[in-house]
Amino acid sequence: MKRQQGLPWTLSTFDLDRFGERIDPAGWDCKRYRDNPVVEWAHRYDIPAIGKIEGLAADDNGLHGVVIFNDKDYDPFGWAIGQRVKAGVIRAGSVGFRVIEIEIPSKEDGRDGTTLIFRRQELLEFSICNVPANPFALTKNIAEGKPETKQDNCFPSFWGNIINNFQGA
Repeated sequence: MKRQQGLPWTLSTFDLDRFGERIDPAGWDCKRYRDNPVVEWAHRYDIPAIGKIEGLAADDNGLHGVVIFNDKDYDPFGWAIGQRVKAGVIRAGSVGFRVIEIEIPSKEDGRDGTTLIFRRQELLEFSICNVPANPFALTKNIAEGKPETKQDNCFPSFWGNIINNFQGA
């Protein structure tokens, strides 16, 4: 059986996610996860793991690891997800975790939209998914340069100008 090449991944960052939450990179408890470093598909626990994580580590920028997808010989589905990632069709992931400690930011600290900060959390699993809560939880080769925080203009100029004027931009 040929060993699959791993893909470097940013599993989580302290960036504001789509739910107004942040996860403190210094708060990760990964001890038990390292005993069973599963990579799931879209947090589906009823589907066998599609791969595993190696080299799991946290730093000031987030939680990182190398995703190794299952071989085609015994898991065509997991292998196919890996092929989609390698082709750039799927680029994102999401952490599944148990909350240990939270912080509710002050009104001043929440002006940027932060409603909750997870200060300590136990990593249960990591999932490859189509749309993550944290838009920066991406394969490293794609995540090299973070997108600008300013909203990209996804609209044609006519509609974009109307929408931007409506939003007060």
